[in-house]
Amino acid sequence: MAYIIEQYEALKKAIVNGVQSVSYGDKTVSYRSIADMKEALRIMEGELFPESVPRRRRLASVDRGYFPVK
Repeated sequence: MAYIIEQYEALKKAIVNGVQSVSYGDKTVSYRSIADMKEALRIMEGELFPESVPRRRRLASVDRGYFPVK
């Protein structure tokens, strides 16, 4: 779904104020919890600002072989 900055700002403002419904333009969205709102905000940030989303990294650890280290 394509999000716009106004939706992002309205959701951010609602989270700060502790309100569970967000209105932007002629639409109103009600969320079940603040956690749902934060998840929606995270998804919006990923789509609107892809360069600011941290990338996950995995590091491998190699031992001396198959035997435990003594």
